[in-house]
Amino acid sequence: MQLFVNLPVKDLDRSKKFFTELGFQLFGMADTMASVIISEQTQVMLLTEPAFASYITKGIADSGTATEAILVLGMENPAQVDELVDKALAAGATPAGVKLEDGMRYQRGFADLDGHHWEALCLVQPAG
Repeated sequence: MQLFVNLPVKDLDRSKKFFTELGFQLFGMADTMASVIISEQTQVMLLTEPAFASYITKGIADSGTATEAILVLGMENPAQVDELVDKALAAGATPAGVKLEDGMRYQRGFADLDGHHWEALCLVQPAG
């Protein structure tokens, strides 16, 4: 089974550049959408707001004032968490959420260029 998460974006070219700067590959690009490959089983579909609106019956949530979802990327170690979030911030993202470092997990977050909340998470395996 695969998972396709769809997100509305205001400027598709700007969003494609942002996710490319984070190191993600893009697939299936068209004038109104592009797919960010997270893994073999997961893709995040970036759709222009008009394209996104064509699939829904309610309004598009304003990600600048409300959080519609938190997208969490599982990383292998804390260094990968820091690397991804630092790249995102350098590419124009803003910090989001609360940094967690409690011995069981290491997690940091950012809001992408359209205000969507992303977290990078490393679960720490217990010793023993």
